[in-house]
Amino acid sequence: MKLENLGDAVVSTAVFAGIGLAVFGIAFWLMTKLAPFSVKKEIEEDQNTALAVIMAGVLIGISLIIAAAVSGT
Repeated sequence: MKLENLGDAVVSTAVFAGIGLAVFGIAFWLMTKLAPFSVKKEIEEDQNTALAVIMAGVLIGISLIIAAAVSGT
């Protein structure tokens, strides 16, 4: 890559990173709002490890989908 294209690459990387983080945040917010129970209470107060593992798996899956969409593959 040539040095004059570096600025464009940095800007596009920052834009796609921002879009990815925004989509991830919206997905996390939707998951917590659509759950018929308080996710925070279940994980923090009731120590529901199974819910924490399921949430982590879903968030990793969403992250992989966002990464593939942003990279264009």
